[in-house]
Amino acid sequence: MALMRRQSLVKFDAPLCETIVDTPAPQGREVLLRVERCGLCHSDLHIQDGYADMGGGKRLDTTRGMKLPFTLGHEIAGTVEEIGPDASKDLMGMKAAVFPWIGCGQCKDCVNGDENLCTRNRYLGVSLDGGFASHILVPDPKYLLAYDPLPVNVAATLMCSGATAYGALKRLVDRPRQRNLLLIGLGGVGMMGLSFASAMFKQPISIADLSATARETALKNGASVAYDPSEPDIAKRIIKETEGGFDEVVDFAGNEKSMNFAMSVLARGGKIVVSGLMGGNFSLPMVQWIYKRMTIEGFMTGTLAEAHELMALARAGKIKPTPMREEPMGDVQKWMEELRAGKVVGRIMLTN
Repeated sequence: MALMRRQSLVKFDAPLCETIVDTPAPQGREVLLRVERCGLCHSDLHIQDGYADMGGGKRLDTTRGMKLPFTLGHEIAGTVEEIGPDASKDLMGMKAAVFPWIGCGQCKDCVNGDENLCTRNRYLGVSLDGGFASHILVPDPKYLLAYDPLPVNVAATLMCSGATAYGALKRLVDRPRQRNLLLIGLGGVGMMGLSFASAMFKQPISIADLSATARETALKNGASVAYDPSEPDIAKRIIKETEGGFDEVVDFAGNEKSMNFAMSVLARGGKIVVSGLMGGNFSLPMVQWIYKRMTIEGFMTGTLAEAHELMALARAGKIKPTPMREEPMGDVQKWMEELRAGKVVGRIMLTN
């Protein structure tokens, strides 16, 4: 039997290391995919840590039900190498991206097509072994999305940073007032969001990021204005320049500072969608909710149907690719450290 190489979490809050096991044989409708690319995501750091920061010294335990060694990685694309006895033989050799947000298949959310809301989820790279490996077992062919003629890197990132950015922005599309839009936090997901926003919205798109490099990259990739949130009196300046603030804000960072900044520049009647997971705590005086007539919506990732919508948009050439950098799968720990230190612009794509 062939062997499979994995970059495994063998202990929480410790570096990943290589483990070698027998390559699994697909059963039923399962599909074995040879991984060609897997993107490195900020949420991989939370899983490695074993917790998410809730602020005030509190932590959300993310280790429950996980068995070590465990393989991270959920932005996956590759080639079908083997199929289970109940899957179609036509799948052999298919080049596909993998939708990783897989539910139990039986609860009311799954039946409604909202597998991404399932509490008994089987998310790849989160609950089931993921893509930091030579191969991955996918539970059903319906989670494979053909991506030709897209480059394999673009296809892989669409399934997490893409689905997250697209879904977050989609929650702002039908609002009655759309004079302007602000994206906060231009990491991998935020850069993807900037690319999509240019295709989804007519209004000017502003961005805010602490990194001068990220701001510069965003301006080259379609942002009309770039703000540094640490600049003195920046909120006053923005309120003046925008004549009252932003109608729509997406917070791709999701920490105390980013949310306080989002609130300070939100127009009355505006909406903030929060999809970042950096953590911390955020509080707001109750009268502010009423006085500003505002909406805040939390968002994590899109549905399988939204992933198909997004893939169709990308395959039609309507989305500009975001900055990416290919690195060997064996160097994943080094790049996790770089990402943790805030030294990565765009997406690191791990290759086999």
